[in-house]
Amino acid sequence: MRQFAISDIHGCNLSFNALLDKIGLTTADELYLLGDYIDRGPDSKGVLDTIINLQSTGYKLRCLIGNHDEAILKACYDGRFFISWLTDWGGEQTLDSFHAYEWKDIAARYWQFFENLEPFLEVGNFILVHAGLNFKQPDPLKFGEDMLFIRDWYPDIDYRWLGERIIVHGHTPVPVRQMELFLKTLENQRVIDIDTGCFHGERQPGKGCLCALDLTNRALFFQKNLDDVTSYWRGK
Repeated sequence: MRQFAISDIHGCNLSFNALLDKIGLTTADELYLLGDYIDRGPDSKGVLDTIINLQSTGYKLRCLIGNHDEAILKACYDGRFFISWLTDWGGEQTLDSFHAYEWKDIAARYWQFFENLEPFLEVGNFILVHAGLNFKQPDPLKFGEDMLFIRDWYPDIDYRWLGERIIVHGHTPVPVRQMELFLKTLENQRVIDIDTGCFHGERQPGKGCLCALDLTNRALFFQKNLDDVTSYWRGK
């Protein structure tokens, strides 16, 4: 059995499936997805279908919530935010993937998926979370917006609290070479960011890649973006 973590797929379903093929995922493995399944990329529906189909055919998946996944839930009851989600978050591409005009046109099984997403997980020696942990609060594992949005939090890490555990997160895109450095210094730094910006690479539209971290063997796998993300980037 191997354990893998992937984050920030952002509607890039071709890239996601190619990465699953690259790591050779089997029903004996465990796959942890760290959020942001939707928006920006061309096939958010396809990403969700891939995940749901894996779950229904015997694959072991646990899925965390990201800020974009929270955003689509918020867009359902906040009409003003719905407009912002469409124009600023990449929600337009998500609705297009469902051939939907508004959120009500999306089938119930997808809403059930979003509502069942978990805030964080502790897996063996790893803490898995979308964006990171706020060490300025008494309990860094108390769920709040920071787990979905926090950035620039490494200087605040309390290593006495963290102990021998390692934090794995996404949310903030980093270059491949930086992620490889994270892996080399993992035993000292105790943290690794696995978001390589699938929908962009170092601010270049469509030039990013998707990453899988093999938690079991401490290895990284990269898949170049295969999806057409020009719809999101047009006019940016």
